[in-house]
Amino acid sequence: MNKKFEEVRIEELAKSGAEEVDALPFGVIGFTLDGIVTVYNATESTNAGLSPQRVLGKHFFEEVAPCMNNFMVAQRFDDADELDDIIPYVLTLRMRPTPVQLRLLKAHGCATRFVLIERRTAN
Repeated sequence: MNKKFEEVRIEELAKSGAEEVDALPFGVIGFTLDGIVTVYNATESTNAGLSPQRVLGKHFFEEVAPCMNNFMVAQRFDDADELDDIIPYVLTLRMRPTPVQLRLLKAHGCATRFVLIERRTAN
């Protein structure tokens, strides 16, 4: 899968193997309805400095990214039946404030919800 941040479809992500997701140039975190992380790609592992072993099987909003457990991110997943939003965000946990774009994906018939994370580069 050689897609840009804005072009990836949730159905493609859900069907992709680990190698395909790892090859994406932006972070990908997938989690179940009850918030357990099942997908954590190599790009996000490198950018966040967290190994897959520390993230997979953990609760996304409580243990992995409590900085996203708020109305801007977590609440959107709870409130929406389907979701495909891109929002500017600043990551603050375990790092200096890092501006990013988040893409929040949730769809009917897809057991995994996704947060895509694209770090902004200085121009």
